[in-house]
Amino acid sequence: MSSLNNPNPNQDTTVYLIDNFYNFELNVDAALYDAVLSYFRTIFTDNLTAENFALNIFRISEATGTNVLEILDSVRGQEQIELTATFSYYLNNLRSNTTLLGVNAVTQPAYYAARNVVV
Repeated sequence: MSSLNNPNPNQDTTVYLIDNFYNFELNVDAALYDAVLSYFRTIFTDNLTAENFALNIFRISEATGTNVLEILDSVRGQEQIELTATFSYYLNNLRSNTTLLGVNAVTQPAYYAARNVVV
């Protein structure tokens, strides 16, 4: 008979993370996901925001090869604005340069290059 402290070894104890927008899929340990998600739930009041940050920390870990707990320790103690800036830095390395996060400057194309663009 299983309880919360003793999981049933016949059941799968992994979480399947899916992000359809970025086409990202990953199997992670349920205990590790719960630890990361519970940390972000203490920072953010919105559950969806906490889940998105938890998903993104696993995306960063997968892309950089860094342990999730090491990344979590590096962002521990940061406020919401600091977390957003840190995650923007990491996620910008995973994205196309045309869709960077946290960049407010609008880039102006060269006049002759812009003239040749057909809309």
